Amino acid sequence: MEIKNVIFDFDGTLADTASLIVTTMQATVDRLNLPPVSAAECRATIGLRLADVPATLYSGKSISGEHFAETYRSLFYELKNGFEERCFPGVHETLSYLFDTGYGIAIASSRSHRSLDEYCRSLSLDNVVGMIVGGDDVISGKPSAEPVFTVTDALGWIPEETLVVGDASVDILMGKAAGATTCGVTYGNGTFRELSEAGADHIIDRIADIIVILHRLSQ
Repeated sequence: MEIKNVIFDFDGTLADTASLIVTTMQATVDRLNLPPVSAAECRATIGLRLADVPATLYSGKSISGEHFAETYRSLFYELKNGFEERCFPGVHETLSYLFDTGYGIAIASSRSHRSLDEYCRSLSLDNVVGMIVGGDDVISGKPSAEPVFTVTDALGWIPEETLVVGDASVDILMGKAAGATTCGVTYGNGTFRELSEAGADHIIDRIADIIVILHRLSQ
């Protein structure tokens, strides 16, 4: 089936935000007097909703996910000014090409809608993105299919005509659960092996290669 629309993850797929996320997560852990976690452990949780992070970092311990998320968000806005986030090379050019050639574009992220909206505006993505879905816009976050269905239902898209692009296993699992075609990117927070084991239909090293995949799928 021809692909007509693309749903992108944000962190690690469109924008290079890992340094701020790791710094904020480690500050959150310190603020809550939790056992220290490494940068690698923090990066491995990128893609999950904040409230779901403690269960991954501290399996078996009873930690309030909501309190963790609230603390993280408070620290995030304190620390944010010390970082300059940017889009990965080729993102603006690739999304502009997709927009100009008639593809529908949306973003499904685990970060809050407010934060996602602020980033889309500051990074000048809002003029080509038709809809954003944050982690607080859905009941079940990634790897549930709900974020994809939230977009497709709202915009009248067909999941089978949609390509889901992300850097983490949860992005691939989300897309597959929705019946969409999936594409993993290796320049973000996930590895080729993790994306492959999640069942990605395609794996690329540059965002611009999305165009090649879409041309191939249209033939």
